[in-house]
Amino acid sequence: MKTITRRLALTAVALAALASAPSFAAEKVVLGVAIPAATHGFTGGIVFWANQAKKDLEKAHPDLQVIVKTASGAPEQANQLQDLQTVNKINALVIFPFESASLTKPVAQVKGKGVYVTVVDRGLTDTSAQDAYISGDNTAFGKIPAEYLAKTMGGKGNLVAMRGIATTLDNERMDAFNSVLKAHPDMKLLDAKYANWNRDDAFKVMQDYLTRFKQIDAVWAADDDMAVGVLKAIDQAKRIDIKIVFGGAGAKGMIKTLMDGKDPRIQANVSYSPKFIYDAIKLTAEARLKGEKLPATYIIPSVLITKDNAAQFYFPDSPF
Repeated sequence: MKTITRRLALTAVALAALASAPSFAAEKVVLGVAIPAATHGFTGGIVFWANQAKKDLEKAHPDLQVIVKTASGAPEQANQLQDLQTVNKINALVIFPFESASLTKPVAQVKGKGVYVTVVDRGLTDTSAQDAYISGDNTAFGKIPAEYLAKTMGGKGNLVAMRGIATTLDNERMDAFNSVLKAHPDMKLLDAKYANWNRDDAFKVMQDYLTRFKQIDAVWAADDDMAVGVLKAIDQAKRIDIKIVFGGAGAKGMIKTLMDGKDPRIQANVSYSPKFIYDAIKLTAEARLKGEKLPATYIIPSVLITKDNAAQFYFPDSPF
């Protein structure tokens, strides 16, 4: 009853204000979008979908301005956050953090100025620095490859892994992968190094693995760009012991290879589309235009992709 009374009172105040000031307009939503630059395929998709969201949403909502900033590193992104706040006067922010730990304090400072904050994908180390979190299912992203490899390899063999960048989501993926391996003591993870979701870095890491380990049965490269680098290193070394390379995120080139059966080492994938940045921007913008908040957490499912269902995940016009 108190809530209803309060709403009626607020409505009366609003109507009185409109009567005395007919030119009054609602506050414009100025939404900053801070994302990594297109340094590899997945972030290329992130940049594409962010700019597509800006185009679509500004056309649909005259009271919305979307400002997209791309950064090649964590320090640059932190500086951009300060500019978005002081120069562009944003009142809402969607951020895909370049790194988790180093961006947590800068994001918290923005939120402390009254800016509504939605964090996407790479979570912060302190969730009090955000209002909402939107991500793919990073636990499933690590669990699905491990379960597939365990089944395909008969619960035994030597593995190596490629991690991404040191972020909360990378930790979630690796923890989920390891939790499956614990149930299969004859599957040995020889090493798991960061390759920064980058094909060149993955190529170098894989070269190191190939030099150090004489028998590798499978590789988990937690991103399709890294899987490309892995395959190049294997082919260059002419190694025939590696039977499976499991990437991730459903890049169109990898999905096409899976569909066509061109490389017997590519047998499966796991979904994780960069389009979620579009969804995050849209959800945040439309909520703020209504003066509403998003749920604290919104997780987009990740699923196993095989030759049987690959066509459902093949988008030839996408940049990723």
